[in-house]
Amino acid sequence: MDYLNAFLCGGALCAIGQIFIDKTQLTPARILTGYVVAGVLLSALGLYQPLADWGGAGATVPLTGFGHALAKGVRKATGEQGWLGILTGGLTATAGGITMAVAAGVVMAMLFKPGDKR
Repeated sequence: MDYLNAFLCGGALCAIGQIFIDKTQLTPARILTGYVVAGVLLSALGLYQPLADWGGAGATVPLTGFGHALAKGVRKATGEQGWLGILTGGLTATAGGITMAVAAGVVMAMLFKPGDKR
């Protein structure tokens, strides 16, 4: 059942993004940024954690899940460090994902020829 919930949750988030691409003039970059902000806002309101509990990886892997992780990290760090946690909490909580994204980008740049398409 966990696999089905993850598929349904992740699929719904992707379908909503595709509708935004097809039906609005928003650029993909703005939609992706909006997903991160939506994850932060829903987490701040206490609405994202129940979705993450139900949807599992279908809720935590997409960009809304990244926003949720940022918000959780800031909440935890501000409780431990006070105001300094606002600056450090999000990066501490998501350091593994950010590091992996940078490392994968470096490996792909070494394997292929990056550059502008003309």
